[in-house]
Amino acid sequence: MFVAVVCDMGNEDSRSALYNLLPQYGFERVQKACFECSAISDKQLASLKRDIDKVTDSYDTVRLYQFPVDGTLAMTILKDNKWRRIIVRDPSRPKE
Repeated sequence: MFVAVVCDMGNEDSRSALYNLLPQYGFERVQKACFECSAISDKQLASLKRDIDKVTDSYDTVRLYQFPVDGTLAMTILKDNKWRRIIVRDPSRPKE
């Protein structure tokens, strides 16, 4: 699956820890606060999210853009130390 990680870190320690963590999972930095990986498994992604939890605090915001997730785009957002998922569906396609 393709995953993009966009970060808005609250302090330098969190930023440094996250920016050092992402390449360990195969992510490449493509912009100042954006990383991409085109070949990450669901198992690796679950592990990455646990590791992100360890290096972030309530001042940090992290967004994961994942495609495909059951044929859709998923946005998983870490804000205030809580993960939330939003599924973006094509409005022209009927629900399955």
